[in-house]
Amino acid sequence: MAAMFKRLRTVCAVALLTVATYAAAVEMRGDHPDTYVVKKGDTLWDIAGQFLKRPWLWPEIWQANPQIQNPHLIYPGDVISLAYLDRVAVQPGPRTEAPITGVPLGDIAPFLKNLRVVDEFEQLPYVVGLEDDRLRGAQGQVVYVKNLPGAAAGQRYAVVRPSVRFVRLDRKACCDIYFKDDLDPRGGHVTSYENFWTSAVLPDNGSELLGYELVQITTGTITRGEVPGVEASTFMVDDEGREVRAGDRLIPVEAQPYDLQFFPHPPRQVFDYGRAQVIAVADQMLYGGPHDVVALSVGARDGVDNGTVFSIWRVGSNVPDRVEYGTNRSHDLFSDAQKVRLPDEFAGHVMVFRTFDKVSYGLVMDSIKPSRIGYELKHPDAPY
Repeated sequence: MAAMFKRLRTVCAVALLTVATYAAAVEMRGDHPDTYVVKKGDTLWDIAGQFLKRPWLWPEIWQANPQIQNPHLIYPGDVISLAYLDRVAVQPGPRTEAPITGVPLGDIAPFLKNLRVVDEFEQLPYVVGLEDDRLRGAQGQVVYVKNLPGAAAGQRYAVVRPSVRFVRLDRKACCDIYFKDDLDPRGGHVTSYENFWTSAVLPDNGSELLGYELVQITTGTITRGEVPGVEASTFMVDDEGREVRAGDRLIPVEAQPYDLQFFPHPPRQVFDYGRAQVIAVADQMLYGGPHDVVALSVGARDGVDNGTVFSIWRVGSNVPDRVEYGTNRSHDLFSDAQKVRLPDEFAGHVMVFRTFDKVSYGLVMDSIKPSRIGYELKHPDAPY
């Protein structure tokens, strides 16, 4: 476990810095050797973090060298030239070992959450009852599923639970407003008191449903389909996880829900202020720190893909100027002209590991303060 955390800290160091421009010069550490021979067990971010001051310049640097056809395929035995400050050349070595990669899934898998976002879920099969009329079901127990006609014994499914509804309100006069509403155990909409008035205007124009979050609870196998006189399929829970309850939904098991490795890179476009935000923290928390999973308000339609890295910023407050306008009034009695907008405050970095159309999920790689719902996402090199 200690070795895994050491490697994860290396990942965090790579995610900490990005290129200011594509043509930025390479900055080497002062104590670097003239050459380095790639060894089995090396990773790209390990090498870049060891020799470069701005370590995740490596894709752009090695892409610019004609000796390397693919910067993601560097092999043990390759010789990396570090003799010049303005370039990193790679001389191919023997090809007897597998290539080294970016950020392997194994280094971050323990911290990921199996979450997904869908446009609707009401049509999915659902748990309607449990063995012995229990209220909860666990590994080794049977549950009964409705709306799985034609299900055959041996088919495997994941049990998921609708947890959150994500919504964006388009406020052209100022900014987008993002919020989430928790869902009840059967996926019903529950309006929180904090979002009551915001939720009340959802039918109006200018609102957009970003999707429903589904949390994977466990997995299992169909042992018997529907038979005459019985309207439910029999489903055996065969994996550890959370307890299953009535109202949970079933979806086919994904063979590979995550990429096998991640290549950190800055976002491909600059978003308008207020467009890209943290909209949720996994496990229905308000704050997240290193190794926590957060939901982001941008996805594939916005050019975000796996490996995209953002910096996270607390939005600066608007505080009353009590020195100039007096101290004997409450905050609400100051006009906008009598308030001062304070700078945004840097919180940390997040790397996207799973992307959907309108929403993506990221892992907080490093932070100097907790990240909260509503925090702004910016280019990793943003100075403010």
